[in-house]
Amino acid sequence: MKTDAVAMILAGGQGSRLGKLTKQTAKPAVPFGGNYRIIDFALSNSANSNINTVGVVTQYQPLVLNEHVGNGENWGLNRHKGGATILQPYSSVDGEKFFKGTAHAIYQNIDFIDMYDPEVVVILSGDHIYKMDYEAMIDFHKEKNALLTIAVMEVPWEEASRFGIMNTDETGRIVEFEEKPAEPKSNLASMGIYIFTWKRLKKYLKDNAAKGTEFSDFGHHVIPTYLRNSEAVYAYNFEDYWKDVGTIESLWEANMEFLDPHHELNIRDSSWRIYSKMQNTTPQQITKTAEVHDSMITDGCYVAGDVEHSILSNNVKVGKGSVVKDSVIMPGTVIGENCHIEKAIIGENANIYDGAELVGELGKIAVVGNGEKIGGYTDED
Repeated sequence: MKTDAVAMILAGGQGSRLGKLTKQTAKPAVPFGGNYRIIDFALSNSANSNINTVGVVTQYQPLVLNEHVGNGENWGLNRHKGGATILQPYSSVDGEKFFKGTAHAIYQNIDFIDMYDPEVVVILSGDHIYKMDYEAMIDFHKEKNALLTIAVMEVPWEEASRFGIMNTDETGRIVEFEEKPAEPKSNLASMGIYIFTWKRLKKYLKDNAAKGTEFSDFGHHVIPTYLRNSEAVYAYNFEDYWKDVGTIESLWEANMEFLDPHHELNIRDSSWRIYSKMQNTTPQQITKTAEVHDSMITDGCYVAGDVEHSILSNNVKVGKGSVVKDSVIMPGTVIGENCHIEKAIIGENANIYDGAELVGELGKIAVVGNGEKIGGYTDED
């Protein structure tokens, strides 16, 4: 079954920097922007880019993620040939059961990719917020006769030392890769989006496995090896909105930016929709005691308090006299009466009892985990 491109979404990371929010949920399954989960962006970009064969590589706490992706129907990826496939670790002949790294996850799924005999494989992360036409990047890859193309974007020079930096020549060919350099030579940061010519990548993966060589990670092993061997590696410049939401602060910032009706992401653009699994729930209800300003209130919400510059995901309840400001409230959360929530992220199905106060201070975001209870009764009562 020959296809031009297969996308592989790496969605198995633990996401430990998101703390309580990923204690029982994979990072790509964390809710975002009221109606979405983070992985929706990589899935929607794939579908909009006419990539119809997508492998979703999971590992850590995959249940919510697996249920959300399903057979890919919500992204138009439920197809007889191709479509979306959940790929989880399995016990191999050599006894390996878990993915050791990003490249090892692809190595363990060589048979899946070979089923479609693609010319190129598009490697994506499941935890970035952005819109991108992968088809244009594939065209660039072919025009350059590249064996590896890496999406890059310019970052402020003062922040470049926090990223993997790609140094290029005048043709855009990458000549050097520096991991978080103290004195960066350029400000072209890797976005963790790669296009590989599949036959060459497969050869590298198999050869190194046969030799027992450490070759488990794209950043630490694969890219440096390609450069040492003078393979054709090119940088693809991306200039639109992109956000890695791997920390509490970046997740909160991305949600707050999402409230801007003039946001670069332009979520209402019908020509490049971001799709998700929609919930079959009741309409929202805003009572006469409520005041709502500059906020997103999704279906199933009941609001009797005040909501300002906040996002309420589906089936959230806000009691009378409560104030929610500059906050992200994830699905199923119940906020009682006379509560004060400010600069916070409240996880799924949390309970904030009457009179509770939760305010982020000194530059920090207040966080409540999934299913957590604040104020009132506790699990021990």
